[in-house]
Amino acid sequence: MSVKRLRLMSPSASSDEEDHNEAPTEAKRSKKGDAAVDDSNVLYHPVKLSRSDLYRPPTAEELNQLKEAESLFHCNLLKMQMEELLKEVALSERRKKLIDSFVQRVTKLLEAVPETAEVEISDLSWLSGSAKVPFLLLPQVTKGKFHMAPPSSVDPIGSYPLGTCIKPHVVVDLAVTIPANVLHPKDVVNQRYPRKRALYLAGLAQYLASFSDLGPMRYSCLHGNRLRPVLLLIPPGKDSRSSFTVRLHACPPPGFFKPSRFHPLRNNIRTEWYTGLQTSNSEGIEPPTPHYNSSILGDLLPKAHLQFLSAVSSQCPAFADGVALLKVWLRQRELHQGAGCFNGFLASMLLAYLLITHRISNTMTAYQLLRNSLNFLASTDLTVNGVSVAKDPDSSAPSLAEFHSAFQVVFVDPSGHLNMCADMTACTYKQLQHEASVSMQFWDDPTVDGFYSLLMTPKPMIRTSDHVFQYLVKLQSSCKKLNLLSELMDHSGDYIHTTLPLILSLLQQGLGQRIQLLTHSLCPDPEWSVSNEPPKYKTQPPISFGLLLRPELATSVLERGPPADSPKAAEFRQLWGSRSELRRFQDGAITEAVLWEGESMCQKRLIPKQIITHVLKLHADIPESCLRYVGATVDDVIKKGSEVPSTGEEESLVVVQAFDDLSRKLWALEDLPLSITSVQGAHPALRYTQVFPPVPLKLDFSYFDREKKSKSLVPSKDKPCPVYITPITVICHMEGSGKWPHDRFAIRHIRAAFHIRMGELLKKHHNYSYKPCPTHLDVWKDGLAFRIQVAYHREPQVLRESLTAEGMLVVRDNEEAQALEMATIHKPLLTSTLHGLQQQNPCFGAVCRLAKRWLAAQLFSDDITEDTADLLVASLFLQPAPFTPPGSPQVGFLRFLCLLSTFDWRNNPLVVNLNNQLTGTDYTEIKNAFMASRESLPVMFIATPKDTKQSMWTKRAPSIQMLQRVMVVAAESLKVLELQLMDGTQIQDVRVVLRPPLDAYDALIHMNTNQVPLLCHAVDPPGVNFKRGVITGNAKASSGVLPVIDYNPVSLYLTELRDAFGDLALFFCDPFGGTVIAVLWKPKAFIKAPFKVTGDEAKTFPNVSAILEDFRILGKGLVKSVEAKTEKWSF
Repeated sequence: MSVKRLRLMSPSASSDEEDHNEAPTEAKRSKKGDAAVDDSNVLYHPVKLSRSDLYRPPTAEELNQLKEAESLFHCNLLKMQMEELLKEVALSERRKKLIDSFVQRVTKLLEAVPETAEVEISDLSWLSGSAKVPFLLLPQVTKGKFHMAPPSSVDPIGSYPLGTCIKPHVVVDLAVTIPANVLHPKDVVNQRYPRKRALYLAGLAQYLASFSDLGPMRYSCLHGNRLRPVLLLIPPGKDSRSSFTVRLHACPPPGFFKPSRFHPLRNNIRTEWYTGLQTSNSEGIEPPTPHYNSSILGDLLPKAHLQFLSAVSSQCPAFADGVALLKVWLRQRELHQGAGCFNGFLASMLLAYLLITHRISNTMTAYQLLRNSLNFLASTDLTVNGVSVAKDPDSSAPSLAEFHSAFQVVFVDPSGHLNMCADMTACTYKQLQHEASVSMQFWDDPTVDGFYSLLMTPKPMIRTSDHVFQYLVKLQSSCKKLNLLSELMDHSGDYIHTTLPLILSLLQQGLGQRIQLLTHSLCPDPEWSVSNEPPKYKTQPPISFGLLLRPELATSVLERGPPADSPKAAEFRQLWGSRSELRRFQDGAITEAVLWEGESMCQKRLIPKQIITHVLKLHADIPESCLRYVGATVDDVIKKGSEVPSTGEEESLVVVQAFDDLSRKLWALEDLPLSITSVQGAHPALRYTQVFPPVPLKLDFSYFDREKKSKSLVPSKDKPCPVYITPITVICHMEGSGKWPHDRFAIRHIRAAFHIRMGELLKKHHNYSYKPCPTHLDVWKDGLAFRIQVAYHREPQVLRESLTAEGMLVVRDNEEAQALEMATIHKPLLTSTLHGLQQQNPCFGAVCRLAKRWLAAQLFSDDITEDTADLLVASLFLQPAPFTPPGSPQVGFLRFLCLLSTFDWRNNPLVVNLNNQLTGTDYTEIKNAFMASRESLPVMFIATPKDTKQSMWTKRAPSIQMLQRVMVVAAESLKVLELQLMDGTQIQDVRVVLRPPLDAYDALIHMNTNQVPLLCHAVDPPGVNFKRGVITGNAKASSGVLPVIDYNPVSLYLTELRDAFGDLALFFCDPFGGTVIAVLWKPKAFIKAPFKVTGDEAKTFPNVSAILEDFRILGKGLVKSVEAKTEKWSF
């Protein structure tokens, strides 16, 4: 709607409308001297601009404003999405009332805990069998007395009273203060306090067990720390587990122990008590116990922490929402719980630190708080420069340097005495830093859905790390080997977390520059029934380690060390042991070096495994048999070769080199009527994505018959189907000239003449066998078959032109022209683009091969075509957010399955930004055009820089039903595969995701295995005792008879079936050695149709048994049997 005039009125002037025609017109602003003029009744008329002013280019200032508006829109959209998320995770008033009611009930019961007589700590006779002590009593005995008494107070602590508690896992913490007369000031020594704390919890569990309205009770540990057991109360009811859990913490009275007793350099566990042996330490110097000290100190301060956080949050209205968003971000990255995690408490303290140091403002929104928190984490290394929330710590508080000497990560609480990151390893913090850094990189990127990547996408280790491994071994021997007695005392016998920092350090040294990041899983908090003994350390699930590789360095077979006379040479030899040896290099240097085994790329990818195995065996006494490495398990499904296994990289390289050589020879041909303007590959093997790339073959001609006229080879009827020879498509564009005719049939004849002439010249100059055809020229070169197609750039336009009966020229698009453009323009361009992507990302081709092998095995290869699959995989490398580009085939394949199963194909286009040609504006235009025309577009819409509106790669397939089927199977495959890879107790057979569920089909056509040429590539290849006419030896000879090219009886039979019965059924087959064709009847084909015969009307209905018999007759010699699976048609 155009605005005729802009009227500015004061409220008091609203009654003067009738005088508006006589109001003065003001074309210019009043001068400063005219301040007395009242503007409230002034009308502003639009300024008339000249044509040159109206269309002049925007100024730099205006461009900046447009840029700011675009950025603001992106931020505002993200902000609104976050606000909606906050509503989803916030607790409802109904749930808060349930929590308050339950907490009051528990508090009332706890105040009436009965007293018991005083006994020795080691005397457990007062406990009945209904409750066990949640503590591993090792050593068995310690001094001290204990008795039960009602708690001094029961106070809510943690996230619930602070208002930062979020769904889905709602935990309400209660601090139960142990009475002062139960404890003794010297209880900090030799685990006396932790044992009394555990006994007090056991007494509470025994007492509360008699109240049935409290629901089931279980023990757990706070963040995996066995020194800090907690009692979990789960309200009764059907959905009680998903509702909330109340967690009871037993705490000493505030100020009962002096904080100075818990200095990180002080000792509170005596070696003589812990080992039970007389020490020969004459000086009596005991090792410090910083982790033990921080565990007890953590119990002293929860109320003080709550008071501090409440005071800070009251100054910042968005504090609770900021913490909630940070918690969601941490949960999606699996950093929020477990031993050494970055939990919600640390998230709250981090925001509080940023507020009190004025790095963020009290007036900021939750969106800004999250952004600034991640920016701080990405840019601050707490492993080197720790920070402290304490403003004025007392003189006895440790310095940051003292904290750094005892802990790997330092973040000091408001008291100045407690390191809140005491249990965190440097690797966990580096992972946190890395995740924050990656998040900041795509936050403002308009080409990325920031909200979905930031807060909605889970990042499990198996999908985030390139390689994952576990060690399945008790680590007591490692403790001895690494001489970790004092550390074991400090961790109270937890040998897993005692050895972890040392093992991480070893791995970091060994892997060096090969990895960007080393991560490890966080041991989940153990849970067990109150009537059971606490689980031993050996029952914990194994720790998983993740490697984020540097693809350019990870596969290097040589580890070059310092020069032999360097002081560092001794360190290098000490790290590598017997694997280190002196070597002379081409530059004359003599250095220490380690050489690893690896010929093919799939072997080189596992060099990190060789390094890890060697280093752990040498330094930590962990044998190779105890290492479970799942870095390349899935690669087996495309692995070929017995002597030197390969996943296709070497074979693809041979094909590319042969193509490059043929290309040079084609360019050099001189006796052609027109010169060649380009030679382009248009075959998946030339972009490294062919599932099983063609290999040079030497043929045994006795397996073939000769055709009488042309003397060319034909398959022998008496022998198995010969080996399948893949034609590698090459598009050869000829120059434009007036000599080209303007008739479609004449152009075809000219192309056929070019094919004949090219073949003659290649035979004459290079002695290549060839066979010209009207559509192509087949050339046999070095044991490979190349299919050359001559192309003329104006031919698609000629195909679109036609003359009407009146002689008018009409240009109309048609399928024939589109198919020709696809074959001669789009496919070669895609091939060269993806070839470039492979050069940048060495595992791109292997991920494509895995993805296409899965699609073929699940019978989807006709719906998700090769080009479509390659584009889907390319999107994982070009827009990897929230991940980094895949560094191994396995992780790329898992993300491919995740993309297929979770992408919202209905409401979003998948934009594949090849060569980074699309800008943020282009993305917006693509999305708007997509939404405007959604109903007329393909169900799977893939946009590329050359195809932003049509999605030509998915125009014909898949259908909506097939896409839904693909999504369901992909989701199930991903679930099964990830479970197998992460859980060693599962049956280890990754091929299970390649075996399609054939029960879903109506009929199965079984084929004779000797007529299936690609049988060796089957998922489960059967044992065969026949050959296919291939002999071992050098395949370089290019002359001789041209073999049978592109002969596959299965695909020919499938084509015939679809032509004959496509209106009745759908046909599915695995093109790589599948021996079964699955048939699915079309429901519409079985609706009875009217049929008139001599005036009488009858109903027709397909004769299924006859159709099945026709399947058998049509495939005579190939079909073994036809099996009917269902009888849907009889309904």
